[in-house]
Amino acid sequence: MTLAVEPPTPSKDTPEKEKQVAPRQTKMPSKDNSEKEAEEVFSQRKRYESGRYLLQVDKQTKGSYKTPEAAQSAALEIKIAYPIVQVSIYDSVDNSARLVELPGATAS
Repeated sequence: MTLAVEPPTPSKDTPEKEKQVAPRQTKMPSKDNSEKEAEEVFSQRKRYESGRYLLQVDKQTKGSYKTPEAAQSAALEIKIAYPIVQVSIYDSVDNSARLVELPGATAS
């Protein structure tokens, strides 16, 4: 008695042919370009310290003024437009800060 053996049929999970994938090439940035980019980022930073009085909104410096009157008027404009924010004037020579409040508002 002889038994016939059939060759195994390929299932859907196993591919019949092995697929070839092309190798990838990666480009590394040169060091010269990265140094130039770092210099450009640093030079784009704004400097507000040209005047003595710094206008700060929520402890972020927004402008610089040479006289306290100019700083006070700019601070009042911001405070009237946005009463919820904390507006202060920082004197860079005396190292003191003064909060700006709306006219007629009482401190609580």
